Amino acid sequence: MAEELTKKPFVLDVDGTFLRTDILFECFWAGLGRDPIRTLKTSLAHFRDPARLKAELARIAALRTDLLPVKADVLEVARAAQAEGREVVLASASDHSVVAQLAAQHGLSEHVFASDGRTNLKGVRKAEVLVQAYGEGGFHYAGNAPVDRAVWDHADAALVVGDPRSAKALEAQGKPVTQIDGGWRMKDVLKSFRPHQWVKNVLLFVPMIAGHAFDLNTFILAILGVISFSAAASSIYLVNDLLDLEADRLHVKKCKRPFASGAVPIQVGMVSFFVLAAIALGIAAYLGGAFFGVVSFYMALSLAYSLKLKRMRWVDIAVLASLYTLRVVAGAAATGIPVSGYLLVFIFPVFLALGCVKRLTELTLATSDERLPGRGYGRPDRPDLLNVASLGVVASLVAFFLYSFTEQALSLYKTQWLMWVAGLPLAWWMIRMVRLGWYGKQDYDPIVFAMKDKRGIGLMLMTISIMFYAAGLWQEWFGVG
Repeated sequence: MAEELTKKPFVLDVDGTFLRTDILFECFWAGLGRDPIRTLKTSLAHFRDPARLKAELARIAALRTDLLPVKADVLEVARAAQAEGREVVLASASDHSVVAQLAAQHGLSEHVFASDGRTNLKGVRKAEVLVQAYGEGGFHYAGNAPVDRAVWDHADAALVVGDPRSAKALEAQGKPVTQIDGGWRMKDVLKSFRPHQWVKNVLLFVPMIAGHAFDLNTFILAILGVISFSAAASSIYLVNDLLDLEADRLHVKKCKRPFASGAVPIQVGMVSFFVLAAIALGIAAYLGGAFFGVVSFYMALSLAYSLKLKRMRWVDIAVLASLYTLRVVAGAAATGIPVSGYLLVFIFPVFLALGCVKRLTELTLATSDERLPGRGYGRPDRPDLLNVASLGVVASLVAFFLYSFTEQALSLYKTQWLMWVAGLPLAWWMIRMVRLGWYGKQDYDPIVFAMKDKRGIGLMLMTISIMFYAAGLWQEWFGVG
């Protein structure tokens, strides 16, 4: 009798149990990346028909199921069951085509239970199908959510993943229960916001610094602008990560991101997006129409970049440069300090060069000659990227030099020739960034690298210090000179 019990099939739920993700949401975001219009139309048309929705999205998405993150503890239990000679079967509310492919890739039973475009195999319906196939108490079942109670009630034993309440209730019924930890941590959610990227928003202080407006009110307005832009940027990072799940899983480092690794459910990311977007736009509305317009345009352009533009060679770099330049425009809109056209002409080529550096670094650190996943660049593009980066450096330095002759510069900086001196460490910094990118000796994000690079920070501080001296600010503040 004991041997008969151990031979009972081990039935695994898929979403959140066998996998650290949900196939429906995987298909939705993969579909948005491949064909956003068709995906949105399909989602709206079949929103009330889950089985049909799952089948249609599966056709659009064509998931790489071999890349989907698996719960290691559950897989270990499944392998142990197979070693005992038991059949390990997947039973899921996800579409049959995806579940069957997943089972085949992991060497599980070819006999799978799943939604078929007409029936949504979930809860009571799943229980009915399994009882019909194996009989009452004729199988063991692994699940992760309260909806699985309908199945556990008919199973001989239960494996409960991350649902302690259901485990406690089943134990009270006298059901044999094995528990495995599940769920997600707020720490990982915060990590998905990429808070280290918020450092880029110091660019909102550029108009304040360039205009020498160091009063408290201006500083507070700039801080509010930074908070708004940080929330806006994080909301788009979430969307970008959800659209890039497959590409990130193929990347040597990005595969560890919260959504790609399955540490945070996709649904949590979607809710977080709406919360952050609301915070960003709420603060933006408080700061005025101009700033609200800039933040809205930034978010729209960022979404377009995530959906399409980042896959277009050269266009992606121009958009990246534009997104950085918008931060300077946003700083002007938040504080009410007018920004010089020369400043924007200087800023844009700087970030155009850094966008090239970003791609150069990725290509240099790539492990093969294939094009970057989700991007249009391969190693043969490295010389062209270096040339464009060099042009960006030259253009920005020319703009900086010409600015020194404008009325605004002459009114702000009393010693013109010191501005030319300030251009030397600035040029050194930019050339060094390009060189490090060419040799793959920096981070995948040059802005984040620049904020941690001690030599680079030293060069930038030299530039700012010389410019402050040229403006007479050191003399005014500290009586120097």
